[in-house]
Amino acid sequence: MKNKNTFKRIFEYLKESKRNLIAAFICAVISVILSLIGPILIGHAIDMMITKGNVNFKSIIMILIELVVVYSFGFLFTWILTYLTNTISYNTVRSMRKDLFDKINSLPLYFFDTNAHGDIISRFINDTDAISDGLLQGITTMMTGIATIIGAIAFMVSINWIMALIVILSAPLTYFMARYITINCQKYFKAQATELGRLNGYVEEIVSGQKTVKAFSYEKKSFDNFKEVNNSLYNVGVKSQFFGALVNPSTRLINNVVYAVVGMIGSVISILGMITIGDISSFLIYSNLFSKPFNEITGVFTQIQSAAASAQRVFDILDMESEEDESQKASINKCVGNVKFEDVEFSYDKSKKLITNLSFEAESGHKIAIVGKTGAGKTTIVNLLMRFYDIDNGHIYLDGVDTKKITRDSLRSNFAMVLQETFLFGDTIANNIAYGSRDAAREEIIAAAKMADADSFIRKLPNGYDTVISDSGSNLSQGQKQLLTIARAMLQNPPIVILDEATSNIDTRTELKIQAAFEKVMEGRTSFIIAHRLSTIEGADMILVMDHGNIVEKGTHKELLKQDGVYASIYKSQFA
Repeated sequence: MKNKNTFKRIFEYLKESKRNLIAAFICAVISVILSLIGPILIGHAIDMMITKGNVNFKSIIMILIELVVVYSFGFLFTWILTYLTNTISYNTVRSMRKDLFDKINSLPLYFFDTNAHGDIISRFINDTDAISDGLLQGITTMMTGIATIIGAIAFMVSINWIMALIVILSAPLTYFMARYITINCQKYFKAQATELGRLNGYVEEIVSGQKTVKAFSYEKKSFDNFKEVNNSLYNVGVKSQFFGALVNPSTRLINNVVYAVVGMIGSVISILGMITIGDISSFLIYSNLFSKPFNEITGVFTQIQSAAASAQRVFDILDMESEEDESQKASINKCVGNVKFEDVEFSYDKSKKLITNLSFEAESGHKIAIVGKTGAGKTTIVNLLMRFYDIDNGHIYLDGVDTKKITRDSLRSNFAMVLQETFLFGDTIANNIAYGSRDAAREEIIAAAKMADADSFIRKLPNGYDTVISDSGSNLSQGQKQLLTIARAMLQNPPIVILDEATSNIDTRTELKIQAAFEKVMEGRTSFIIAHRLSTIEGADMILVMDHGNIVEKGTHKELLKQDGVYASIYKSQFA
């Protein structure tokens, strides 16, 4: 039932190429008609050649010329059919990829946190390629096959209905044989697509973390793990291809037996004078033409089943629940910057509570620092504030408006983030800085870079601001990449700034310059600073000390030191 639904959805995409489908069908019919005319001409030529003492060479030559013309036009329309089916196939897959990419952009962040990136990429590339191959073979084979079967039956009946009946009765046997094998091997094709995605995910992970692999001498273990995944793909791939490949020889065996039976019956009928030798030759060619589509269709069953399994993986993502529709929600263009958490509860795993009854308030223009051990919930607060994740209970207010009542896009446009993990795109330095402000002038980009103390190193690059970043910034140092992300945030110039360990990868001397730049950026703006280095937050208006998702201490630097609690302990450990 699931397969039927999958094919139905593929046909919905095919409707976009309705005109090409009609044109392809017309070409298929014409090419088939021309291919069916050939055997009749061949039969006539044979009858002329076996006539004793009176071979009409002139007529035979004319028939040969007619055959050349017929098969030439048949080739032309077959080429047009191939071109059209290629166009249909690639247009269909293009639409699928477009919908898949749109869907990816609408999925909540937890989807990317819980799915291997390599597997997601595999659905974009390997699975859509398998769909394309299946469509390409399937459309061409189905169109020409159906027309050939109908035409061959008509011509065979016109020659001799008894032999035609024998050939036609073999069709159900061929179909049920192919169907039985196909149904039983479908599970292997689905497993093959899954294992391929798993392999891509693992390879992507190892390639991305190659420095860590080498640093911990993990090469042998990583290879063993790869071998296990690769062998699993090999085993299921061999089974899928083996059982899929049984279809074609099985149907060919049936067709060859039928062909032999028809040949013997035709010989008997010819001896009785009911048909000519030329008619037998024509009939045997039509018998082959009749069985050929069944062989071809069953031959492409392997690709069709692989395409169906891959399409199901694509549709699995398309069927996932997107972030809620926010067309009816309000937009907030420029907020003042007042933020309030009220009795907020949240957990990534619903069976394990992380944050319970979290409440605090940040006034406009204030600097709020968040500190605590790793896993205390610091970054989670930022995720909730930006609505990367939605809270389970409670409320988060921005300028007195519940953030759940504000569209995500307009909410996030009021924030600029600088994260500990830098990410740069394969583009120029200037475009990376202007990523969130595409309309920014070159002067504004340079000004932002100067504020982030990035201008000096940018100008030393081969093409300055037009230098193209490669491989997510492999041609830059970690500190330089961080400076660019800081410049990106500065250019955005939002009312609220979030700094998540923003200076963790920068040397002490540069950090002092960045801190001075941050002071300018944060002036008059609400700022959330997540930091392990407490020296960077001593001037914060309020420091929240987190532990196991809860605020255990709250106050200014001096107030918290006087309390001599968790914060004081952390501070003393850093400056002892």
